[in-house]
Amino acid sequence: MAQNLDSKVRAKVWLTPDQVDDLRSACYSTGADYLQQRNEAIIALMYDTGLRVGELVAVDVDMLREGNSALYLPTEIQKDYPNDNEPAPATLELASDVARLLSSYLNSRWKDSSALFPSRSSDRITTQGVRDAISKVAEEAGVEPYLLNGTRGESGDVTPHALRHSVAYRMMNAEEGNTLYDVRNRLRHRSIQTTEQVYDHIIRV
Repeated sequence: MAQNLDSKVRAKVWLTPDQVDDLRSACYSTGADYLQQRNEAIIALMYDTGLRVGELVAVDVDMLREGNSALYLPTEIQKDYPNDNEPAPATLELASDVARLLSSYLNSRWKDSSALFPSRSSDRITTQGVRDAISKVAEEAGVEPYLLNGTRGESGDVTPHALRHSVAYRMMNAEEGNTLYDVRNRLRHRSIQTTEQVYDHIIRV
């Protein structure tokens, strides 16, 4: 089935769980000390939830709920919805290690901001700021992501959206009991057909 799908809609770059762990570790050997835990929290949250980068930068501290163990996403910050209908608000349960990391980060971050992730010069990081941070960490980690054509890429191929694709890989290959419907719900696709088109080739059978 995979070979008959339009390659333009298929996930082209993704990482394994071990490679994401390498990214998280590399946060502490690159960049300013006061940004290191922030950068790990960005990667951990994106890899847990599948947030698009435009959604991540819009997240405020008060969208964290239940002791930082859940993330509430109002309609207005959800991006790239593929039709004229507005997405419903969503509440995403967070992994326990991500909740602990966010709590530690919020207790010690250098800047008090309503935005969850500020930058050096602003109260809210930009999408380009997230891309730059992930690019630097990926280079430091030396990860070689997996590519659509079956080869391995370079660290420069690692982007925020590659982390979103990596959520699907993790759910379908490294965790037990998940279905494509679970991936659809986590990534908030409009339909299961979208999930199948984008991710069928990274599912081990």
